[in-house]
Amino acid sequence: MLGSAPGFSGRWERLEPRPRARMLRQVLHAGLRTSFHALGRFVASHPVFFASTPVLLSILLGASFSRYRVEEDVEGMLAPKHSLAKIEGNLVDSLFPVNRSKHALYSDLQTPGRYGRVIVTTRKGSVLDPVHLDTILKLHKRIYQMQVTVPATGVNSYNYSFSYLCLPDDKNVCIIDDIIRAMEEIQSARTSNRSVPILRYPITQLADGRQAYIGHQLGGVQGWGPSGAVRGQGTGARGEGVRSARALQLTYYLQAHGSLMERVASQWEKAFCAELQHFAALHPKLGLYPSTSSSLRTDFQFSSVLAHRPLLASLGACGVLAVLCCSMRDCVRSKPWLGLLALLSVTLSGLTAAGILNLTGATYNSTYLGIPFVMLGHGLFGSFEMLSSWRRTREDQHVKERVASVFEDVMLRFSGSTMLHLMTLGLAASPLTNMEAVRLFCRTATLSVTISYVYMLSFYSSCLVFTGYLETGYRHGCFCRRVPKPDRLDSKPAWYRCLMYTRYQDEAQTTNPPHEVDHSPAQTPNSNLTLTHAHTHPHTANNTAAHGHVHVANSTHTHPHPLPHPLPLPLPLTHSTANTEPNPQDSHLLLGCVRRCYGDWITNTYVKPFVVLLYLVYISFGLMGFLQVTQGSDPSALVAMDTATVLYTRAQQRYFSSYSPVIGFYIYESAPYWNASVQRDLLEYAKGFQRISWLEAYLNYLSDRNQSTSQPRENFTHTLRHSFLREPQFAHFADDIIFAERGQGEEPDVAASRIFLVAKTTENKREEMSVLLDTLRRLSLTSRVRFLIFNPSFVYLDRYAAAVSSPLRHSLLAVLFLLGLSSLAVMEPLVSVWLGLTLLSVQFGVLGFMTLWGVELDCMSVLCLISALGHSADSSGPLLCGFASGQGDSRTRWVRVALERHGVPSLQTLICYSAALVPVSSVRSNLTRTLFRCLTLTAGCSVLHTLAFLPTLLTFLPPSKSQGQRPEGEGQRQEVECVEMNDSTRVVDQITTV
Repeated sequence: MLGSAPGFSGRWERLEPRPRARMLRQVLHAGLRTSFHALGRFVASHPVFFASTPVLLSILLGASFSRYRVEEDVEGMLAPKHSLAKIEGNLVDSLFPVNRSKHALYSDLQTPGRYGRVIVTTRKGSVLDPVHLDTILKLHKRIYQMQVTVPATGVNSYNYSFSYLCLPDDKNVCIIDDIIRAMEEIQSARTSNRSVPILRYPITQLADGRQAYIGHQLGGVQGWGPSGAVRGQGTGARGEGVRSARALQLTYYLQAHGSLMERVASQWEKAFCAELQHFAALHPKLGLYPSTSSSLRTDFQFSSVLAHRPLLASLGACGVLAVLCCSMRDCVRSKPWLGLLALLSVTLSGLTAAGILNLTGATYNSTYLGIPFVMLGHGLFGSFEMLSSWRRTREDQHVKERVASVFEDVMLRFSGSTMLHLMTLGLAASPLTNMEAVRLFCRTATLSVTISYVYMLSFYSSCLVFTGYLETGYRHGCFCRRVPKPDRLDSKPAWYRCLMYTRYQDEAQTTNPPHEVDHSPAQTPNSNLTLTHAHTHPHTANNTAAHGHVHVANSTHTHPHPLPHPLPLPLPLTHSTANTEPNPQDSHLLLGCVRRCYGDWITNTYVKPFVVLLYLVYISFGLMGFLQVTQGSDPSALVAMDTATVLYTRAQQRYFSSYSPVIGFYIYESAPYWNASVQRDLLEYAKGFQRISWLEAYLNYLSDRNQSTSQPRENFTHTLRHSFLREPQFAHFADDIIFAERGQGEEPDVAASRIFLVAKTTENKREEMSVLLDTLRRLSLTSRVRFLIFNPSFVYLDRYAAAVSSPLRHSLLAVLFLLGLSSLAVMEPLVSVWLGLTLLSVQFGVLGFMTLWGVELDCMSVLCLISALGHSADSSGPLLCGFASGQGDSRTRWVRVALERHGVPSLQTLICYSAALVPVSSVRSNLTRTLFRCLTLTAGCSVLHTLAFLPTLLTFLPPSKSQGQRPEGEGQRQEVECVEMNDSTRVVDQITTV
C-alpha cells in the first residue's frame, strides 16, 4: 500500500537496494559518537585525575629499569626462526661436533660458541715477505701465550692462556690454522738456507703430505701464471703457486663448557681485541681487523648507544616545531603548550610501555629505535586533529561541552586509525612471523601504540581541558596571564599590544561576526526564545554552509537527514566554513595558506593534469625500484658503522671473495660406497668444486696401488680402516667418517661421512650461495644417496626472503580484509576502496624508492614498511572520510573543505615528524640509516598522497556529490539568517528559518 501512495513511491524505490547496510552504519555511527561524546564529558569533568594518573603510572613503571636487559642472541633474532638450514645444522652438530675434530677446523664451516679471528693485511708488499711473515708469526705467538685472569681480583684468581681454552687434537696440542703450519715451514726453510717449499692456492700440501684448503686463510692472492692471476685447478689436487698475498686470516677456537669457561672465554675475547689493537699501534705497516663471537652482538647494540643524543635532539626539534604549529596570532586562542604536552604524552606512554616490558622480563635490541617514531607519528596526528576540532567548536559553550564535541568529532577517526595500527603490528607479532626481530618489534610497538592511545584519551585530553579554561578566562596561551581588554590595551606599548593581542567575544558578535560554522552537535541555548519561519528557495543544493549562507556567530546546524559517516576513520556530519574569515590575521598560518592559496591552486583545472602526470612519474619510478628489490640477509648491514664487524666484513669481502665459504657435503645415511655407480654419482656431484674429499683420495689411493675401486664391502672397508686412514697424509680424514658396528667378526659400515666443497664466486657472493643452496637441495631430493649440505651462513640465507616479506604481506592482507569487512556494516564502501588503494600506492612507492635509494629488504626496512601502513592511514584516512561525508555542492568545494579540516593536521604532523627524523640521519649506523631513509620516504609518500594526489583525483573520480532524485520539495535549499536577542546575562544566537 505504501508503494502506491503518492509521494512515497520514489523514496521507497530508491532506498530498496541498500536500506539495511545504510541503516546499520547510521546506527553504529550514532552509538559510537554518543559514546565518545559521553566519554569526553567524563574526562572533562575529572581532568586532574586523568592528567595525574598517567604521570604517576609512568613514574612507577619507569623505576623498573633496574631490570633492563639486552638481547644476547642476535644471530637467532636476525635469522629465520624456522628453517630447514637450522634443522640441518642440528643434524650436522650431532654427527660431527666441533670437539670431535682432532686434526683441522675450517673457519667458515664450524661456528663454536667462542672464537677469535683476525684478518692481517699489508699496506705494501705481501704477507709472505720475510719481514711481514716474521711479524705475523710473532703476533701468533703473542696471542698463543696471552693470559687472562678470572676473577680479576681475589685469592681464587687464576691465569688462563689459549692453550687451556683451545680445542686439542689427538696429541693434545691446540688445533691451529693450516696456513700457520705452512708459514712456519717457510720460515724454517729460510732460516736453514733450504729451498722454500712451494705454497699452492687454494689447496696446498703440507710437509707431512696432507692436503689443506687455505682459500679462506689466504686472500688477495696472485699466482705465478702468465697473467699474474690465480687459477684454481678443477680437480682440486694441486693449484697454482702463490707469488704474493695481500691478506691473511687466522682463527682461534675456544672451548666454553660451563659458566666458568664461558666467563674465561668472554674475557679472553676482550683481551684478544685489546692485544690486536696494541700490536697494530706498534706495527703500522700491517692492518689488523679483529672479530669475535660477541662482535656482532656488541656492534648491533652499539647503534642504540650512538642514537642517545640524536634522539634527544629529535625530541627537542620536534618540540620547537610542535609549539610553532600550535601557535596563532591570537594569544588567547593560541595553544603552544599543547604541542609540548603532546610530546610529553608520547614520552609518558613510551616510558610506561618500557616499564611493562621490564617487568615481564623482555629484552631490548636496536630495532626498537623505530618504535618512538611509530608512536610519534600516530600521537602527533591525533593531537593536531583534536586541536583543529577544538578551534571549530563554539566559544560560548562550556569547556566540558567543547571537549565532548571534540571527542565526538575526532575520536572515532583516531580510534579507527589506531585499530589499523594494531591490526598491522599485531598480526606481524603473531607466531605466523618467522623472523624473531620483526615479531619482537611489532609486539612492543603494539603495546606502545595501545598505551599511547589511552594516554591521548586521558592525559592529552585533560591538558586540552586546562587550556580550554585558560581560553575561557582570556588568559595568555603561553604565560597564562589574563589579557586586558582593548580599551586598557590601547595605552600600552606597541610590543605589549602585539604580545597581548586577542579578539574578545563581544567584538566577535557585534563588530566582526565570524562566518565559520560550528561542527559540534546542535545545541541552542535558551530554546524558548527561538523564532522559526519557513521560506523556500528554488535551489537544488541542500547544504547551506557550503555556499556560505550562514550568518550565525558560533552557532550550530542540524541536518534534517543524517548522512552516513565512515569508520574506522569517520567524519561527523559538519558543514564547511564559509568564505574567508573577516579576521585572517587571527587564523592559523598554515590554515590560512591552505584555505586561501593551496586549496584553490591544487584544485585548479590547469594544475590537475600536472598532478596526474606527477602521479604517473611516481608509479613509474616506484615500479623501477620494485623490480630491483634485493634481500639484505647480511647481519653486518644492521650494525653501527666503523665498528669491528663492519671493518672485518669489508676486509673479508675485499680479499676473500674469490671463493665461497667451505660447504659441508654430509652423507647422513649408510651408502654403498664400494658400488661403482655410487662412486660416480658422488664424484659427479663434487665436480666443478674445489674439494677435500676422503672418497676421492681413497679411490686414488686404491688406483695408485693397482687395486680395484669396486670391491666387496668387507674388503673396501677393511682397506679404508687399516691401510688408508693409518697413512700420515690421510689420517686427518678420520674426522670425516663415522663407522657403525655390524656384529662380532664383521667389518663395520660407513654410517655417515662428509666432504668439503668450495665454489668459485664473483662479486655477488651471497646471491650465488643462495642459488647454489637451492640447486644442491633439489639434487638431494632425486639422488640415490641421502645427503645434505650445510654452512652457518645458510641459516641467514634459507627462506630469508619469505621470512622477511611474510609479515608485511600478512599485515597488508589483514588491513585490506578489515577495510572490506568494515565497508559492509561500518564504513562507506567507496571510502574503503580509496583507503585500500592509497595504502597500496604508498607501500608500493616506499618499497620502490627505498630500493633506488640503496636500501635492501632486510628486517629493519620491513619493520618500517609495516608501520607505514598505519602512518599512511593516519594521514589520508580523515581526508577521504571528510570528502565522502559531504553531500551536495561540487567536488572541488568539498575537497577544499577536507583539506582545511584534515590536510592542515597532516601538514603539521609532517613538519614535526620530519624535524624529528633529521638528527637520526647523523647517527653512524647502518641500522639508523635504513630507519631514516624508510621513515622519510613513508612520511613523504603519505603526505604527497594526502595533499596532492587524492585532492586532485577526488575532483573527477567517485564518490559523487550529486543528490540524485529527491521527492518533491526535498531537494530545495533552505537559507538561514540570524536574529540576535539579548537577555539579562548574555547574547543568545537565534536561528530563524526563512
